[in-house]
Amino acid sequence: MIKTQGSGIRGQGPANFRWAKPLHLVEALVGVVFLFACCAAAQDGSAASGGDPVLSAMIEEIARSKASLRMDRVPPPYYIEYSVTDHDEYTAEAGFGALKDEQRTRRRVLCAVVRIGDYRRDSYVGRGVVEAMPLDDDPIALRHQLWLATDGAYKAAAETLAAKASLLKEFPRDDPVDDFAREPVLRQIDPLARLDFDVERWRKTLELSSRLDRNSDEVLALETAARFSAVNRYFVNSEGTVTRNGQSRYLLSIDATAQAADDMMLHRSPAVLADSQNGLPSTEQFAAQAKAVVNSLKALCQAQPIHGEYRGPVLFLPDASNDIFAELLANDVLGQQPEPGDSNRTSGAYAGSFKTQVLPDFLTVVDDPTAAKFEGSWLAGSYSVDDEGVKAGPVTVVENGKLINYLVGRSPIPDFPVSNGRGRRFTDGPAAPASSNLFVRSSIASSREDLKKKMLELCRERNLEYGYVVETLGGIDSPRLIYRLYTDDGRQELVRGTALDQIDARALRDIAAVGNDLTVSNRPETLRSSVTCPSVLFRELVVRPAGEAKSHPPDYPPPRSGRTN
Repeated sequence: MIKTQGSGIRGQGPANFRWAKPLHLVEALVGVVFLFACCAAAQDGSAASGGDPVLSAMIEEIARSKASLRMDRVPPPYYIEYSVTDHDEYTAEAGFGALKDEQRTRRRVLCAVVRIGDYRRDSYVGRGVVEAMPLDDDPIALRHQLWLATDGAYKAAAETLAAKASLLKEFPRDDPVDDFAREPVLRQIDPLARLDFDVERWRKTLELSSRLDRNSDEVLALETAARFSAVNRYFVNSEGTVTRNGQSRYLLSIDATAQAADDMMLHRSPAVLADSQNGLPSTEQFAAQAKAVVNSLKALCQAQPIHGEYRGPVLFLPDASNDIFAELLANDVLGQQPEPGDSNRTSGAYAGSFKTQVLPDFLTVVDDPTAAKFEGSWLAGSYSVDDEGVKAGPVTVVENGKLINYLVGRSPIPDFPVSNGRGRRFTDGPAAPASSNLFVRSSIASSREDLKKKMLELCRERNLEYGYVVETLGGIDSPRLIYRLYTDDGRQELVRGTALDQIDARALRDIAAVGNDLTVSNRPETLRSSVTCPSVLFRELVVRPAGEAKSHPPDYPPPRSGRTN
């Protein structure tokens, strides 16, 4: 049990932070009462946390802050929250057959938020106090850090309360919404995530897969990397919500660079993400993937760069269309409170698109964090409770092409007064809306061959010699593998040095057809998510020369295996 003498942080606390002071007998008796209250809080915290020392410290300290947190001439807080993210991560990298870097790191990050005012209008402006938490499970060390962060968050709230009120007077809204949504109290403690992998196996895998083509003239760099992480998220607020959830992620990636004879630099960087090491490719399979990447770069070196601008149909295969929907739709259906003076409902390209057509009427988009798998494939964006302690469920974002919902957390926007469980937290900051598992579904779907035929028909209607097929992207406007598909005989030709223009949210309304080849793409970014979508045919996009900067190659040949010169 935590002793109250230690948990009370004896001596001087932060300036203006009121704690009990030993003065006379009456106050001493009050202190005794407080002692028993803290002991009771510690017992309650241990019981509510299921014996987890981090949760226990969070529960006990939030109870103490609710009871005692006061500052002169400042209202007491009406809401306090603690979020702790615990990372255990292994990373390794190999290049041309040799291990270059290997680390095992552990860190805990605390974000403390204090709100002054009430649910209608409060002091919060989108920031909390972010600090490192002790890695040891020492209860006093944990609670001391929580105490300091709470003090900092309270003082920050006091400073912003008046400034925010003044700003809102200067920029009043015609349709004001609450600053913070009321949500039911939830207690859910899920099992802790832990890393489980064979270090020697992955060292050998990285070394073997990166040593391919060490005598290649074109390939300048071939690096393979592993990044395995177990992330456990703890959340406690003053309303009584207590949650803990964890997820393990196992990422393998390939990063390769080649240089064509005209000095154009070419890149490939595929990755695979799984929820266990058993979901990753075997050593032989990963080596084969690396070999395929190298071969594709060699083919690109031999391919012709494009000249001149093309305007016409472009077909994106699933690996590329996943990036498009992730960038152009998932990021624009987030319900975020706009800045004062901004009359829009939210931010992004769809800020004014509520109940309007944003996609063709044969497309529907659903965001579903409760889906764990799709046709046997693991979905990285799965969770049952979001990072604000709100139960999550599926949300239809676009129905028959019309935007009918935004993804929102506990910061309401007009017509969305409560959260739909999409408050997601990056490591170093407070929660904000984000997508989870995004599914793009169509009432009319074609085979890939039919999509190519459809594209060629559209090209012939416009007297175009060819159309473009994009296999993979290196960015929303940067194809890595792109082919010309010729209208006369259907032959396919790899080209290089291309860029896409006019690829934005408006272009999504110009989708002509989609495939029946739904494919899962687990996004390797820090925030866990996935997109499941098919091939997509656009009626018209612009493909132009990329104008990429060229680099002069080294002035003498690279070292060769078995040679000393």
